[in-house]
Amino acid sequence: MADVLDFALAMLSLASAAAQEPVAIRVDSAVKQGPFKPITAYFGYDEPNYTYMKHGPKLIAELSALGHAPVYIRAHHLLCTGDGTAALKWGSTNAYTEDASGKPVYDWTIVDRIFDTYVKAGARPFVEIGFMPEALSVHPRPYATKWRAKDSGTGWSYPPKDYGKWGELVYQWVRHSIERYGEKEVRGWYWELWNEPDISYWRGTPEEYNRLYDTTAAAVKRALPGARVGGPATTDPANPKAAAFLRQFLEHCASAKTPLDFIAFHAKGRPTVVEGRVRMGLGRNLQNVAKGYEIVASFPRFKNLPIILSEYDPEGCAACSARMYPQNAYRNGTLYPSYTAVSMKNVFLLAGRYQTNIEGLLTWAFEFEDQPYFDGFRTLATNGIDKPVLNVFRMTGLMHGDRVKVESSGAAGLDAILEQGVRGKPDIDALAARSDRDLTVLAWNYHDDDVPAPGANIRLSLAGLPASARRVLLHHYRIDRDHSNAYTVWQQMGSPQSPTPQQYARLEAAGQLQLLESPRWLTPDKGAVALDFNLPRQGVSLISASW
Repeated sequence: MADVLDFALAMLSLASAAAQEPVAIRVDSAVKQGPFKPITAYFGYDEPNYTYMKHGPKLIAELSALGHAPVYIRAHHLLCTGDGTAALKWGSTNAYTEDASGKPVYDWTIVDRIFDTYVKAGARPFVEIGFMPEALSVHPRPYATKWRAKDSGTGWSYPPKDYGKWGELVYQWVRHSIERYGEKEVRGWYWELWNEPDISYWRGTPEEYNRLYDTTAAAVKRALPGARVGGPATTDPANPKAAAFLRQFLEHCASAKTPLDFIAFHAKGRPTVVEGRVRMGLGRNLQNVAKGYEIVASFPRFKNLPIILSEYDPEGCAACSARMYPQNAYRNGTLYPSYTAVSMKNVFLLAGRYQTNIEGLLTWAFEFEDQPYFDGFRTLATNGIDKPVLNVFRMTGLMHGDRVKVESSGAAGLDAILEQGVRGKPDIDALAARSDRDLTVLAWNYHDDDVPAPGANIRLSLAGLPASARRVLLHHYRIDRDHSNAYTVWQQMGSPQSPTPQQYARLEAAGQLQLLESPRWLTPDKGAVALDFNLPRQGVSLISASW
């Protein structure tokens, strides 16, 4: 009966789509709009010890293989005291302890295991310098975090009792990294101080954070003058408290002339449950980006510095399962990748509006060990099975060159999205990039409300192709219910928590990026080709035309 109902709904959707006016998307590849920066090649997570556990290395290797640009990976707790036992929202490396006389003892064994995994796979550390080792904390106990426990530790979040020892710790870390990986490799890393010091991750004052930053920046530069150091990785700038912290930090760096090679802040959305359905908070997410850009742009000295949104996500808690937090039910299906696609274009547009230099858009999602399949954590994979969201990064990894002009009759528009999200008509739009030998177009049919709706008939025109492109080879990749989607395949299997080897292999294959149709050749007419296709609600297409 369920199969019959699904078939009837599918036929109704197709019939409704056929009756709609086609959405015209026109790409003019001759009109360049700035470089296409690989801003989505950044990822992060709370639990650093998951990096080298059962499924971590596999996912790191997949991230490293996403595209043309290097992938950067950020993790919390890299300097925390402990034996390396992994837990939700916790991790440790025991990098710094002291002997009975108070002399520092450095042990890079676990840090090396984490960074070795990155570097071996071809990824690069986005080094988050934190948190405070127990032996250095002014208030060390209770120390370790116990997720959701009332007696959860906070010792790691306090300032150091000796800023000199902290600076030497940072210096020794950078020097050790150079000795292990080579100066050329380490020059390509980012060194970012702390995480969200405007909230409970930092239990000191803003002034103490500024002092910690000065000490840290000096130590990094003493070890490697060409290293890139930055901060402050604050929370949503649309929050006045977070905005004030970001602003005072930039004022401090300007007045003290402290080295600052990039600026980091975070931006999150706010999904809710409305009448039993998930409603995303894309507008709020982008408002935070806009406010952060506005603050940075108000400092002429820093306006052109690279900005890295070192956490950019639909909400703020990767470890909060949708089983317990129903507003997070977007995470397993196609709503997450379509949200990510829309975000990418609008983050670029906002950077153009404020004339700022966006460098990275870091997705705070990885994988959790020993958790149920598709339990609704904000992850890229579950028990080694890739989720649909990972495939949108595979799509963007295929894009390179210059951003080029896109016009869509179905676009909601930046101002409308900032004001109210995508709550009326869907946002049916695209982002395109052109290189010497190909043109790639990322197209989506997005709505904040996760409800069934007809697909959109798309008329895509690719214009401005070079005269040398006498024939173009078209590849059309798709994320939707039936493509690049291990979640729906898992559901069709009956949602097994112990899949057979045959089922697991099928899920692995379903989690990869898939073509909508076989590649085909098209012949341009006056430097243009056109194609028609239906794009389901919350679906994402990547069209690649090469010559």
